[in-house]
Amino acid sequence: MRNSAMTAPNANDPLLSPFTLGKVHLRNRIVSTSHASMNDDGGMPGDRYQAYHEEKARGGLAMTMIGGSAMVSRDSSWGGGQLDFSSDRIIPYLQNLSSRVHGQGAAVMTQISHLGRRANAFHGDWTPVIAPSPIREVRSRSFPREMDRDDIDRVISDYASAAKRAQDGGLDGVETLCGGHLIGQFMSPLANQRTDAFGGSLENRARFGLMVHEAIRDAVGADFAVGIRLVIDEGTPGGLTADDGIALAQMFEREGLLDFFDAIYGRMDSDLILSEDNMPGMFQPDAPYLSSVEQFRKEVNLPVIHAGGIRDTATARHAIRAGIVDLVGMTRAHLTDPHLVQHLLNGTEDTIRPCVGSSYCLYKKATCIHNAATGNELKIPHTVTPAETPGRVVVVGGGVAGLEAARVAALRGHAVVMLEAASQLGGQLRLAARASERANMIGIVDWRIAELARLGVEVRTNCYADLQDVLAENPDTVFVATGGLPDLGQIEGADFCQNTWDFLSGTLPPAAEVLIHDGTGRAPAPSCALLARKSGSSVTFATSDGVVGQEMPYQDGTGFRKRFAEQGIQILGDLDLLRVEQAGARLRATFVHCFSGHLHTIETDQIVVERGTQALNELYHELKASDAFNGVVHLLGDAVASRDVHAAIRHAYVVALTT
Repeated sequence: MRNSAMTAPNANDPLLSPFTLGKVHLRNRIVSTSHASMNDDGGMPGDRYQAYHEEKARGGLAMTMIGGSAMVSRDSSWGGGQLDFSSDRIIPYLQNLSSRVHGQGAAVMTQISHLGRRANAFHGDWTPVIAPSPIREVRSRSFPREMDRDDIDRVISDYASAAKRAQDGGLDGVETLCGGHLIGQFMSPLANQRTDAFGGSLENRARFGLMVHEAIRDAVGADFAVGIRLVIDEGTPGGLTADDGIALAQMFEREGLLDFFDAIYGRMDSDLILSEDNMPGMFQPDAPYLSSVEQFRKEVNLPVIHAGGIRDTATARHAIRAGIVDLVGMTRAHLTDPHLVQHLLNGTEDTIRPCVGSSYCLYKKATCIHNAATGNELKIPHTVTPAETPGRVVVVGGGVAGLEAARVAALRGHAVVMLEAASQLGGQLRLAARASERANMIGIVDWRIAELARLGVEVRTNCYADLQDVLAENPDTVFVATGGLPDLGQIEGADFCQNTWDFLSGTLPPAAEVLIHDGTGRAPAPSCALLARKSGSSVTFATSDGVVGQEMPYQDGTGFRKRFAEQGIQILGDLDLLRVEQAGARLRATFVHCFSGHLHTIETDQIVVERGTQALNELYHELKASDAFNGVVHLLGDAVASRDVHAAIRHAYVVALTT
């Protein structure tokens, strides 16, 4: 059992040392960088948006940065979810927000930007998309028109006006954004083919960005912090190189227009490029760009911020201590635990809820896969309050829903006992983490197991609890989180099929030829496909959807698709599995095409099927019907229906808060 109260904060912790950015005093070195949280109210940072950022400020960080891709012009909309800095309407909202964040001791800045060719031409005012050159970006799918000098002058003026609104709103500074956005499009030879004064040489391609920042500085004066989120290396043949990134930074330094650089890597032109080279997901290592930032830092004089897969305090501490950055962005880590810095201050670093890099926050913005309160601060509190009358709670099932219910019940002061049929806690998520691509997901389980130990929860494994076992504990409340069993649906010949649980657990090894059918669009089936291929099997992947990973964050879906292509895994889309039968020593699967209705057969050695789970809820109904039980019973997680990790945890958290 951990005793975090015995751990004292390190007075020499570099993460907790103060820093001055421009004229802005910061209480420590940890910041949350700008991102599109989708919490806005029609482009305005209303109460929900403000509460989300105030919670992080309450949690102790130095600065929160709002307005990911906040629009400076009306023709810079991607269709919703951005803050709108194009009119004075936003100023009173900013004044309220800055007052709330400052009231918690943190600074607040905003990102302002023009999307350029990343904008949506079929939304809002339906204005044409503009760009340095008429080159389409694959991800946004818009065909831009080339900007003329009137466009350039107008957008420069819009940047200055947006910055002044941020200042009038009480914010501490602004940053612009290069990567993939208009300033960066001018800078990159991949997006800029102009032959005038804004194209050609690196100096010419930097001209627009320099003019933007000159106008911003003229509008806000010398005391307002101004920075740029600068691409230090596009990492692509023909794109900006590391030397170009340094040269661009030095141009800005010579002009004296900036107070800091926010260093980023890569491009954003497609889902694959964005996830592989800009916003690292589960297929990338932690902090993959630190070495590039380190080289950049050696060649510049202004302070450097960097956020890119820095998910834990040990890595963040290294980045500060080694002088790689001056301020470390732990943006997704704060989605997971907005009180991260307060834990450092309290000496409870080992209780920080870990970011596992699942990218769920980019799938259901801005929702953490295992923190139900993030982004829902107006409805769901981050802090658990003690129960007025502590009682005895029994939790049946040690998957993520049961673990969360037990954790929250214990925090409320109840005496909690957990009964788990398996030899280990974690349920389906422990299986999922056996796939190397999803190994970090075990952090969701491990953190909760450690919390149960810290809170004194009694855990009994290898305990298949029936009604009498539960009644023997004399509980006031029972949480039934017994999960489900693999559902093979109405497949004729389902007995010839195997489920993804047995495959991932290693109970059934891969055969020479494996056919995997996915009826969910989630991760288990693709994980099995990669596992089989790594074992040397020939793999065919059939899905009921049109693409692999229909229900995944784009980082995960594109990651699987890339590796399928690299490994030679055949993908067959829009196929529903009807029946399986023996064909001599092999198996024959018959599919129906979802659109044509045509039948399609495949012969193989082994068939693995993923169709979610069937709920195991008999114990719940027995307790409801029992005259011997006078307490309250709740059904949680997949024992209700086959859902995802966040849904199970959120349900358990909300219910347990009132128990």
